Amino acid sequence: MINRTLLALVLLAMSFATNALTNDKSVDKITEMVEMRDGVKLATDIYHNGDTSSAKPVILVRTVYGKNQTFGWNPVWAELVKQGYAVLIQDIRGRFESEGVYDIARGRREDGIDTLDWIVAQSWSNGKVGLSGCSYLGETQVVLEATNHPALVVGQPQSPASGYYKPGRAWQSFSGGAFDLAQTAGWFAGSGAIERGTQFDFERYLSIIDTLPTISLLERAGAPKTAYEAWRTSEPDGEYFRTMDLVMADDKVSTPNLFFDTWYDYGARETLMMANQFKRTAQSDAAEHQQLIIGPGTHCNFAESPDQLSVGERPMSNGHFAYEQAQIDWYNYWLKGEKNASLERPFLTYYLMGANEWRTANEWPLTNTKRTNWYLHSDGRLSLDTQVQTGSVTYTYDPANPVPSHGGHSCCTGSDSEAGGYDQRANQSRADVLTFRSEPLVEGVEVTGLITATLFVSSSAVDTDFTVKLIDIYPTGEAYNVQEGIVRMRYRDSLREPTLIEPNKVYEVQVDLNASANYFAKGHRIAVEVSSSNFPRFERNLNTGENNSLGTEFIKADNSIWMGGIKASYLQLPIIER
Repeated sequence: MINRTLLALVLLAMSFATNALTNDKSVDKITEMVEMRDGVKLATDIYHNGDTSSAKPVILVRTVYGKNQTFGWNPVWAELVKQGYAVLIQDIRGRFESEGVYDIARGRREDGIDTLDWIVAQSWSNGKVGLSGCSYLGETQVVLEATNHPALVVGQPQSPASGYYKPGRAWQSFSGGAFDLAQTAGWFAGSGAIERGTQFDFERYLSIIDTLPTISLLERAGAPKTAYEAWRTSEPDGEYFRTMDLVMADDKVSTPNLFFDTWYDYGARETLMMANQFKRTAQSDAAEHQQLIIGPGTHCNFAESPDQLSVGERPMSNGHFAYEQAQIDWYNYWLKGEKNASLERPFLTYYLMGANEWRTANEWPLTNTKRTNWYLHSDGRLSLDTQVQTGSVTYTYDPANPVPSHGGHSCCTGSDSEAGGYDQRANQSRADVLTFRSEPLVEGVEVTGLITATLFVSSSAVDTDFTVKLIDIYPTGEAYNVQEGIVRMRYRDSLREPTLIEPNKVYEVQVDLNASANYFAKGHRIAVEVSSSNFPRFERNLNTGENNSLGTEFIKADNSIWMGGIKASYLQLPIIER
């Protein structure tokens, strides 16, 4: 259930913060319409300290959310203005006060280049530009960095995973071939309108999110025209996504970056991949200057103090970090030549959940990783014991009664519990959720890295889903979600060319649970949940074999997990040996 009052208060606070900063006598603002190569003009606010007679280093922020309320989102920007920077916030093409037609994830490199060309030609610019912003604002950074424009000196991408193309994970809209319904539809409903000035009743959308067909969900909710339908009807690794201006595997950069992300965000793994790619392929000494800080929070939640940390219900301590000072030092080092400790950080600084400690590493994956198989047993055990009795466990998946999403790794869904760690015991009591638990651990186990599950499965249907969730069970009984994944059976072999399955035939599938860092302390249990739905985060599989986005009818499916012998199902964990 969405807390609309809380959301309104947050937006009001942002508005007050922006007004307070722009009314501050040390922060002045001018607005320019910056012309692009095709004549379209983009609205751009320039925040400065009142002195436009001397050249300054520039921080550029390109946003889809409206420049007028953005300046107050990051207090670092006001501080940088006071320190002599010019901070530019620009509405991207077709949004808010900018001209042109909004075409999501296309044309941003060209507009970014034209904006940089304009910046370096201004008398108040010294020709050195840094980039800043979180989420979509982080995405625009990495996409622009891939152009290697000579004015770009430094980047600071926060939660930028949506800007990176991993096959089947374009814009984080699919996982294992399953459509991420709540996050994608929620974002388009709130921020994806193609036409200006449109209003939308988000509550109405939430009230019908469980109705079919999903392809017409936003239209039936009265939403303005968006690209949602094109998004949903494209294959997870189809040409529609491959032709977007996301960072691709062959892109190289020449920009030092300080990345931020969090373990309960939707794209920590992709951010790690991007940092690794830039480190490996950079065209200059920027290869040595890619850094990444991953905290314990949720999307764009970088806590400066303990009371700012957001992780759901799961108790954590020591999760805050001096993120703001890290940003200021990073910009001052690269744009002003200030000698500080920025380069003394290793490649990776990460928070180890469960241990409530910050750790560092010079590489990813960590060199002391031991990939370890934990086997599923038909009696509900999860163990290292390879001697598993052969057999299977069957449950019935009913699309009319899907397993509800509770916490996890989402954004923009409109739910108070869309992300973070939450007690999963209510879900574990369901007949359609299989839970496999280890014995209480005799010593702590660190799990940091990529997590996968290999399952042998069968179904009475021609298509269905299988979900896997990694759980940390505390001695007091709470069962907190750590990571989760899903596979849609029609995409088991290809994310471009789906094929249905043969009923009751056993298939081997791998479920990708992405990345995490969690310490399962002594006395805790490692657990894994297996089911066939996680709704509304993921669109329900209707089990009929027809296109799920168009379907209005569904059937129940008897789904089985096989164990033992050549059909041994297991969870593979990256154990860190110290």
